[in-house]
Amino acid sequence: MTLQLNQTVPDFSVATTEGPIDFHDWIGDQWAILFSHPADYTPVCTTELGEASRLQPEFAARGVKLIGLSVDPLDDHLGWADDIRDTQGHALNFPLIADQDRIVSTAYGMVHPEADPKVTVRAVFVIDPQKRLRLSLTYPPSVGRNFDEILRVVDALQTSDRATVATPVNWRPGERVIIPPAVSDERARELFPQGWEAPRPYLRYTLLPS
Repeated sequence: MTLQLNQTVPDFSVATTEGPIDFHDWIGDQWAILFSHPADYTPVCTTELGEASRLQPEFAARGVKLIGLSVDPLDDHLGWADDIRDTQGHALNFPLIADQDRIVSTAYGMVHPEADPKVTVRAVFVIDPQKRLRLSLTYPPSVGRNFDEILRVVDALQTSDRATVATPVNWRPGERVIIPPAVSDERARELFPQGWEAPRPYLRYTLLPS
């Protein structure tokens, strides 16, 4: 199964390090980031969970919940959490799903049928409050994820939703945005009274009010 952008993501009921959850209910009216790990006690994932825990307050400030997943049992997760705290300097501060039966990883298409599931279960899903998939990323086992980039993506998605804009390459909050071609100049004058710069008719840059 391959999830498509803007598709409603599958719901599920699972055990986590913070107790049982029903995923859609757990998301509530917030955003969520579900990210998976091949197995417990793997070195790259240990660093990732430490970094995600460090950045968790930044995500929370944007109305985003973090939730991790590994295919190992819950008891292993609890021991791994101790290692994450001791080696990375940040204690796990969000739920970690125990997906030993592969229910979630199968529903989300994380496991390639011809590969070792402990290698292939490695993905990121950004989910909005309507439970729609807004972005997905898949990484190889040798490359650690960039959580600063994931945070930037959240800022871009939320800005696009709020202001009817697109964001250019390498965009960061406070930088100029793009007025989408689907927005006519007449409508743009209503939405963006501050005006815009247009080096080409299809490329209109504007700065959003602070």
